[in-house]
Formats: sequence, C-alpha cells, structure tokens
Amino acid sequence: MFIDIVTFCVSAFLLWFGANWIVASAALIARKYNVSELVIGLTIVAVGTSAPEFLVTLNAAFRGQNDISLSNVVGSNIFNLGFILGVMAMIKPLVSNRTIVYRDGLLLFLTTAGILAVSFTGTLGRFFGGCLMTLLIGYLIYLGRKRENVGAEELEETRGKVATWRDGIWLVAGFAAISAGGHLMVTAASSIAADFGVSSWVIGVTIVAAGTSLPELVTCLAASVRGKNEMLLGNLIGSDFFNFAGVLGLTCLLKPLPVSPEASSGLILLVAMVGLVMILLRTGWKLTRWEGGLLVGINLFRWAHDFMQ
Repeated sequence: MFIDIVTFCVSAFLLWFGANWIVASAALIARKYNVSELVIGLTIVAVGTSAPEFLVTLNAAFRGQNDISLSNVVGSNIFNLGFILGVMAMIKPLVSNRTIVYRDGLLLFLTTAGILAVSFTGTLGRFFGGCLMTLLIGYLIYLGRKRENVGAEELEETRGKVATWRDGIWLVAGFAAISAGGHLMVTAASSIAADFGVSSWVIGVTIVAAGTSLPELVTCLAASVRGKNEMLLGNLIGSDFFNFAGVLGLTCLLKPLPVSPEASSGLILLVAMVGLVMILLRTGWKLTRWEGGLLVGINLFRWAHDFMQ
C-alpha cells in the first residue's frame, strides 16, 4: 500500500512537471520558427495542459482498464469546474461574459450531453470518437478565423526569451515524464483501488482525476496571483472541452471504450455540473465567493459519496 501511494505521488509530479516543460519549451521553439501566438495557444498550451489526461486515459484504455480511462476524463472535468473553479472564485469573484456563457459554455454543455446520450448505447466507438475530433478541429478553425488569441496568457513566462538547444531537450524530457507518469499512475491507482476494496471507477474519478488536473490547477493559481482571474473561466471551460473532444475523442478513435453504469451516472452528474456553472455565470455575469463555495462543496460531497459506495 505504502509503495503504491508513493508511486502515485511520484507519477503526479512527473505529470505536473512534464506538462509545464512541454508548454514552455514548445512555445519557445514555435516562436523561433515564427509560429503565431494564436497557434501556440490553441495547440501547444492545450496539448500540454491536457497531456496528463490523454496519457493516463490512453494508457488505461489499451491496458483494458476502461473504467479508469473514462473516469479520468469525467473526473477531471468535474474537478476543474467544481474544485478549481470554485476555489478561484472564493479567492476573488470571477467576471463572466456572453461569449463564455453562450458560446464556449453552451458548446461544452451540448458536447457533454451528447457523450451522455451516446453512453447509453454501452460503447463510445470509433465513429463517435471521430465526430468529437471533427468538432474540436471545427472549433479551432472557427477561433482561428475569428483571430481570437486563446491561451496566450499562460505563456507570459516565455516572453522575451529565445529558444536554445536546451529547449529541445526539455521538450523530449516533458513527453518522457508524462509518458512515465501516466503509466505509473494507472498502475498505482489500480493497486490502491484493490487494496481499499473500491472500484477502479471511484479511484479514477477522484484521485487520478485530481492528479491529472494539476497543470490546470497550477495555471489557475499562477493567474490568480497575477490578478488575472478573468481568464480563468475561459481556460477551465476550454480545458474541459478539449478533454472531451480531444482526449476522449482521440482515445475512442484508437480504441472504443465500453461504458459501465457508474460511468453513465458520472456523466449525468457532469452534465448537471456544467449546467449549474452556466446558470451561476449568467446570473449577474459573475461567479461570486459563495457560489464558488457551493461548487467546492458539491465536489467534496461527490468525493465522499463515491468513496462510501
């Protein structure tokens, strides 16, 4: 048991640092070759912060641990909108706007509801995975034509710096770290689930989900410290959409995922959570401290409920 817990902690740190290395080094390399900041934001930052979810989800899928695979994505999205968004609002109320609510939020809600509907068939297959990937590509093209500089804020730390040969090493090291971290996290999580006598779904939707959401948590905390709380809403909603359309879409495209009854229940909760967040963002166009506390409370209650089952 002790070894499994230590292994899980080590895997979380590998995922955390690996994602940060990928984002920073890839952004510098891309700028060196005159790749626009828009492209960097929409691709490198998105891939970097969602890399832990992707590696853990794909690793679990190909090892036949389908509950961990799907629960990681569902749990990460709930953790993002419940715990992380809630804590950030408690630190400082977050201002929303029509674009976040009616475009990005509605897209996330419809995507989540669509996944829930398909889950009742018992399998998320390759065709559906292709549909999710097509949706993601279409969304990125739309944003590109609108010339919205999504994700540029996260890259402030790289401004004024020039890429060197060391950045290539850091990029490779980042992918190696998340690859090793993803493998170790799935192994440790499965063992912990067996030791505690709880299902792989519960471990995946709680502990593994929190571990793979570390990049989003760190990014949001850094933004909060810099007083840029307004960007958090778009980043978290965008991250959740990328987790579903990108991470889950590509995973299903490579290997269809069977859906357990627990997974369907988790998706129902996530649809409700997304709907609640959209309502809270629309009322007064602000997420207040007490509303943030409500989201955190729901997340903690869900965790307690899952572990007691």
